[in-house]
Amino acid sequence: MYSKLVIIPTYNEKENIEAILRRIFGLEGEYHVLVLDDGSPDGTADIVRNLQQEFRTRLFLLERETKLGLGTAYLTGFRWALDHGYDYIFEMDADFSHNPDDLPRLYAACEVDEADLAIGSRYCHGVSVVDWPISRIVMSYYASVYVRLILGLKVYDTTAGFKCYSRRVLEAIDLDKVKMKGYGFQIEMKYTAKKLGFKLKEVPIIFINRQKGTSKMSGGIFSEALFGVIKLRFRKIRSRIG
Repeated sequence: MYSKLVIIPTYNEKENIEAILRRIFGLEGEYHVLVLDDGSPDGTADIVRNLQQEFRTRLFLLERETKLGLGTAYLTGFRWALDHGYDYIFEMDADFSHNPDDLPRLYAACEVDEADLAIGSRYCHGVSVVDWPISRIVMSYYASVYVRLILGLKVYDTTAGFKCYSRRVLEAIDLDKVKMKGYGFQIEMKYTAKKLGFKLKEVPIIFINRQKGTSKMSGGIFSEALFGVIKLRFRKIRSRIG
């Protein structure tokens, strides 16, 4: 069974999806990709279906009828990955804000450095963000500071969405009990993994704002992350295995 699966949620990413997939498949190593499309009206799923003719054994597509949230997309992808026997499961955006060339570095952090969860971090070596408005950088950076203070989570980039999980982390987390759906989902997954005793490692990356397409960021998504961490602080977390 192949070991590495990259999960990419999409909504209206026709400008980016073919290019990002070709970059991933051009990397050394056998990376597979699962695209989870939330009913994109721009034809994103059609582009993926056409590419499946070229990458028959490496490209997979799950379609949902409407936008159901980032977190629910990844949870669906995690279950699919576990059912299909993958050992390392990545989260990645479709818009090139996450550089595909960093995938092997995240993989190495788990496979070589024995981390259970590798995090592509914008903030572990200062601030490594390109083409974001200063207001958004400040909001994102201090949101992570806030999360570290509330949860005691020793991660500089708590809302990072570029990650590599070892299979054992996703097997241990009760995915049915994950509550948050937006950027709070990213915080919840890191905190849960840490509370269950897994090793987290930040890998410095340069995050580049999307050049094509439209951002899906919203105030509601960000508010969920800020207020949800308070409830998360007092939640009992137990492993699903052992």
